[in-house]
Amino acid sequence: MTKKGRAVVYDAPNEPFAVREYPVRDVHPDEVLVRITMSTICRSDIHSYQGHRPNPCPGILGHEIVGIIEQLGADRELDMRGDRLAVGDRVTWTEFFHDGESYYADIHDMPQKAAGLRKYGHDLVEDDPHFLGGFADYCYILPGTGILKLPDEISDEEATPLNCGAATMVSVTEAAEIDVGDTVVVQGLGLLGLYGCAIAKARGARKVVGLDAVADRLDLARKFGADVTFDVSKMEDAELVAAVRAECTPDGADAVLEVCGLPAVVPAGLKMLRVGGRYILGGLVNPDAMFTVDGNEILRRWIVMKGVHNYHPRHLVQALDFVMANRDRFPFKELVDSKFSLDQLDEAFARAADRSVLRAAIVP
Repeated sequence: MTKKGRAVVYDAPNEPFAVREYPVRDVHPDEVLVRITMSTICRSDIHSYQGHRPNPCPGILGHEIVGIIEQLGADRELDMRGDRLAVGDRVTWTEFFHDGESYYADIHDMPQKAAGLRKYGHDLVEDDPHFLGGFADYCYILPGTGILKLPDEISDEEATPLNCGAATMVSVTEAAEIDVGDTVVVQGLGLLGLYGCAIAKARGARKVVGLDAVADRLDLARKFGADVTFDVSKMEDAELVAAVRAECTPDGADAVLEVCGLPAVVPAGLKMLRVGGRYILGGLVNPDAMFTVDGNEILRRWIVMKGVHNYHPRHLVQALDFVMANRDRFPFKELVDSKFSLDQLDEAFARAADRSVLRAAIVP
């Protein structure tokens, strides 16, 4: 193969992106080459672009990706379900990969925390095979990646955020142990929070309370299963806690999911819980994530507090199954609310950064 493909290169934080061409080589036996049909901008991409988290430069950002298999290595026969892969299949894949033995993967069933883990969108573009990020014409899928074939019925708009936002929220709601009859509070109604509302409702939550400061997202949350929403920009913490607890009878929420990335919300979130409630940190991956809480708030009230970062590959399979089973119940297509070409990536990032769009899609 002698053709070339375009990549939108991230040269340095806050600098304009540059469109460049790189050679597209034939795959090795344990690789797959995918022609990208859509990728979406995740909040972590914005953090990298703004210099808030380390990322190799020059590189190709983007890890929420869907595409068509153009070349299939001889050793890559099956997807994660055991379905046979073929050239022409539309697929998504885990946002991370790890090949080889690992204490956390092998002993604790946590491949997402394996030593030596690498993520798509976090490699130097100058290194072979060049294409390891979403904002490009192509992406290579490397060994240790979980591949998932997509049904014809699901659109790119529904499928592209699966391997980050949806899979992460399957992991978060699993950690929260949400059960039939629970009351659940979701702090932050971006993509993660909207998936969180929907999954909580589908798991049988009696009431879902959504919290955000953006009016459009409060309205959208009701379409995704939120029974009650509060505009946090119009309420002091004490007032907000009282209002939420009044909704979560008899004595507070069973679970609170933090997916807004703001450490300041944690103390109030803990106060929304009943005795023995569960508090899950799912969005607080910012470099400045410090918060202060009274230990008595946790100890005396038997509060369980967990952090969730990345997800198990099975959560991606479950995310696809969840979306396919609930496409008529929740408007997943509305999560991707804008589309841009590769040449428009600067504009797309600006729109995503100022939150004027929910999920910006890049279509090569």
